[in-house]
Amino acid sequence: MELKLERPLLFFDIESTGLNIATDGIIELSFVKVMPDQEVKIKTWKIKPWDYANHCVIPINPQASEVNGVKDEDLVGCPKFIEVLPEVAQWLEGSDLAGFNSAKFDLPLLAEEIERARCYSELRLKEEKSRAKAQEMLDIIDKVDLHSCRMVDVQNIYHHFEPRNLRAAYRFYCGGLDFENAHTAEADTLATYEVLKGQLDRYKEPTDYQQEVLKNDVEALSKIGARSRTVDFAGRLILGEDGEPVISFGKHKGKTAREVWNAEPSYFAWIENGDFTLDTKRQFARLKAQFTKERKEALNRPATEDELKGLASKFNTGKLF
Repeated sequence: MELKLERPLLFFDIESTGLNIATDGIIELSFVKVMPDQEVKIKTWKIKPWDYANHCVIPINPQASEVNGVKDEDLVGCPKFIEVLPEVAQWLEGSDLAGFNSAKFDLPLLAEEIERARCYSELRLKEEKSRAKAQEMLDIIDKVDLHSCRMVDVQNIYHHFEPRNLRAAYRFYCGGLDFENAHTAEADTLATYEVLKGQLDRYKEPTDYQQEVLKNDVEALSKIGARSRTVDFAGRLILGEDGEPVISFGKHKGKTAREVWNAEPSYFAWIENGDFTLDTKRQFARLKAQFTKERKEALNRPATEDELKGLASKFNTGKLF
């Protein structure tokens, strides 16, 4: 069954130097872009993982090499992520996203690489010779908003109906055969695309043992098995029932970010200087700016009629508290 799409659906997969989103880097990125007319476009980048702060290569963890087969020497001469970012941004533009277990790892790592490029470019603004290129890069980055993309995680659908892994999913939904070159980004991405189409075929009608059907709609697909609505990809901030960002860890777990800002604004500085992903720091910084603006506006606006009546009432009774 072909996908019913209103917007392009961009399947993607990442191979990396390791599993630590805050410190590891992308070494291979593959996109399979399915257009509403079912045209399929494919692009894969080999990437030199780069530490922008220390101006050096991020070494590949040997355990990661055992899985993806990539070694440090394989990436000599490859571009850094920031060098392919303009093209990556073009592929992302106007698309929804899809992947296999991508909501928990690939998407956060992609966001982290983009934030690293942002930080590096902001530093380069201070240098006159690099200012124009840095601003050009920042303009590109500002157009990328991964938080607004709908994310279809094919693993969530798979585990929802048949909890296993990608290779078993491919055998189960795509004719019983293994796919070649497993654990290369392009092969895994293409296999994920085929698995989703197979899932749509398999669950299009209710059966005696499975009454639920799988709707051929990106909005519905993106909600299956989705985690709590997160503000940052690491899940340090989640949205409460009223839409307010809530802290999900540590001593302030369960409190809204607004409550913590009002009671302990230094907590936000602790986040900024702590061992958190750049995306988490950015979301806390965004909330800090929002709360600061709201406080200034509240102090500068005229008092409402109800507030004036309440104040007058306190004075008339001779009691302020």
